[in-house]
Amino acid sequence: MRFERRNPVSAERVWEGKAADAADVAHALAVARAAFPDWADAPQASRVAIVQRFGELLAFEATRLADLIGLETGKPRWEAASEVQSMIAKVGISIRAQAERAGERSEEAAGMRSVLRHRPHGVLAVFGPFNFPGHLPNGHIVPALLAGNTVLFKPSELAPATAEACLRLWRQAGLPAGVLDVLQGGAETGALLAEADLDGLLFTGSARTGARLAQRFAQTPQRILALEMGGNNPLMVWEPEDVEVAAALVLQSAFLSAGQRCTCARRLILPVGGEGDDLLDALLALCERLRVDAWDAEPIPFMGSVITPAAAETLLSVQAQRVAAGGRVLRAMRILREGTGLLGPGLLDASDIALPDEEVFGPLLQVQRAQDFEHALQLAGATRFGLAAGLISREPARYEQFRRRLRVGVLNWNRPLTGASSGLPFGGVGASGNHRPSAWYAADYCAFPVASLESPRLQIPEIPGLAAAAPAS
Repeated sequence: MRFERRNPVSAERVWEGKAADAADVAHALAVARAAFPDWADAPQASRVAIVQRFGELLAFEATRLADLIGLETGKPRWEAASEVQSMIAKVGISIRAQAERAGERSEEAAGMRSVLRHRPHGVLAVFGPFNFPGHLPNGHIVPALLAGNTVLFKPSELAPATAEACLRLWRQAGLPAGVLDVLQGGAETGALLAEADLDGLLFTGSARTGARLAQRFAQTPQRILALEMGGNNPLMVWEPEDVEVAAALVLQSAFLSAGQRCTCARRLILPVGGEGDDLLDALLALCERLRVDAWDAEPIPFMGSVITPAAAETLLSVQAQRVAAGGRVLRAMRILREGTGLLGPGLLDASDIALPDEEVFGPLLQVQRAQDFEHALQLAGATRFGLAAGLISREPARYEQFRRRLRVGVLNWNRPLTGASSGLPFGGVGASGNHRPSAWYAADYCAFPVASLESPRLQIPEIPGLAAAAPAS
């Protein structure tokens, strides 16, 4: 089946091609399986050299690739350029992380050597998301290849062109045939690949899809499954040092990437009374100044489009449901240009409604007012997710309480919630992940440890309770 991808504002066709069917998946798997032994046995230095060459090509093609990401996803040019820089940085970070977390070490004692080595799993599938079509799949693919796995990459059907461009760069870097292939398509192609005879699957996407994959993999514990999913992330502002600065941090936390980052703030928790009112006033004033436009517009916008016009309509439906349940509109999220995915940022006071524990993947920030700090902590922790949480406060003691109470994988203080370091692990707990964090820890799930005791000579072991041999007659 053929499908296409169009820009979410101009409707310009970006890519057109065929979705992989069962025969395509089977063929790609056979090729990857055949390529695995040579790639796994290649010297580590050879694999590192190819990955480094890929990073060099990314740098050389940075502007062109950023423009493609902007055109395909609708994110502003400056943000797409930042994504490409993150891809380039990931190369060096992954090489260092692999050496630290999945390298080789040995010790000698009493004529015996204890050795730790790591071996690749085999053929891994990588499922990529649309919001970071280069960076997030890259965070799985680079460490998987460094470990010696072969990879079948199914990008989001909403970002096929970026995946194809990256595959070309890998091939230019000298990656052997069959070591990495791209299988384009939607949910049907993903289901075919998930059901194939893989050695593992590395997924970034929604909690709903991740839960289905976990069920599918439950009967096959021999296969690795790494799930990186979303969150219903709380951001608390309590006794900030500066209200205006705090409002700017909230703006970035909630509306960066048009709210389409898994770490975006979904719930803003404020105290009842004047302090919370002042923060909201400052935030609403900033929202009025926030530019939303096409990816290549001038002057540059802060926010681009959500991924499709249909996604924009879905988000408006969510907003309408919250309002019908009793939510109070502080600033309505609305479509700024008919037939596009351009949405203005929205704020909704949800203090008096039973807020569904769902990830709203777009520029709608839901406000909850708390009577005191303990109540605020209870609101922040009232979620099945556990990806990210943040506190903006001048009081270190408040942060100590906050970090001890919140069960999340990413926790920030006086920083945007959307900020994360690739030099640290990245992932969540609860409905946000399955304890397979990526970034610095990605090397952990891309290889398995082999512990060996080795001796160059045979030695007679001590065997307590063994009777002495009878003397020879």
